[in-house]
Amino acid sequence: MPSEMYAEIWRRNLAPLSGTSRDGLPLSENRAAIADLDPWIARLVSAKATNDPDMLIACGMCNDLNYTRHIFNGRWTAMTTEGHGSYQNEVLQFGQHSRFMPLTCTGDIMSAGFGLRAGAFYALTGRSADTMIDRIERDDTFGLLADDFREIYSDEHAPGDWNLAMEEALRQFVKRVDPDPPDPISAAFELAAFEDPNQSLSDFAETQNISLRKLERVVKRDFGLTPRTVMRRARALDVASILCGVADQDEENEMMLRYFDQSHFIRDFTAFFGVTPHKFRAQPRPLLTITLEQRQARRLEELNRLKPGEHRPWLADLEQNPA
Repeated sequence: MPSEMYAEIWRRNLAPLSGTSRDGLPLSENRAAIADLDPWIARLVSAKATNDPDMLIACGMCNDLNYTRHIFNGRWTAMTTEGHGSYQNEVLQFGQHSRFMPLTCTGDIMSAGFGLRAGAFYALTGRSADTMIDRIERDDTFGLLADDFREIYSDEHAPGDWNLAMEEALRQFVKRVDPDPPDPISAAFELAAFEDPNQSLSDFAETQNISLRKLERVVKRDFGLTPRTVMRRARALDVASILCGVADQDEENEMMLRYFDQSHFIRDFTAFFGVTPHKFRAQPRPLLTITLEQRQARRLEELNRLKPGEHRPWLADLEQNPA
């Protein structure tokens, strides 16, 4: 089926209720967490779009954080390192990704979730991020479905309500666990990947007064990948955001110049997404666009290039994604 036909069918059947891109694809209602959760929680992300109950959306995702997601209404599948999985009405733990993970949703897109800052998964659970790379686990680790909050996750409530419920569940979890903050080396490395994924790892290590060996060890624990792979992934995700129409166009030239030449760009991009940039752009990617958009919003806020609640340049005209 031609990509234009896919796009037209999805636009006709999908009714976004938590934001819309300029291309008419659904987005999430996403924002930073309250101040007392900020050391551990990178983003609250709730997506709501009604759909024909039998309409399948074939897409995928590529996370640069560990995510918890409560999915409901729709029927989901994913291809993980452990094979094909089917999911419905449950809380899932998503690890970071070393590459694009194929994902489908049949019916409504309804998902309430949050991303953990680099190192927060280890601080909150004692587990290294490399135990979750390209994996999904069925577990309500953080108590999203506690009795106080269970009824809020339904199509009768708005995405903003879901975010508030998750925030309160997380406050209770953090109060109970009393965790240390994440390793500041990981926090600095995440910011460096946002700012300039081409920067020298040796220079970064020097600014942190650590050896390259320690950098490798900390990043492997808190990102699940090598420092070089984390930087390459950040570069690819930024370009994917451009191709999906959810990046600041003023940054497009700068992002493209991170690649030495066209062959380097194609080779690196294909390694993460399994297709060339040309084929990637030709196919609408509604589920991936949701995750890329909230990442770009978080990135620009972390770099102080966008204020929380400020209108994002890729949103549909006159639309404001609530803070």
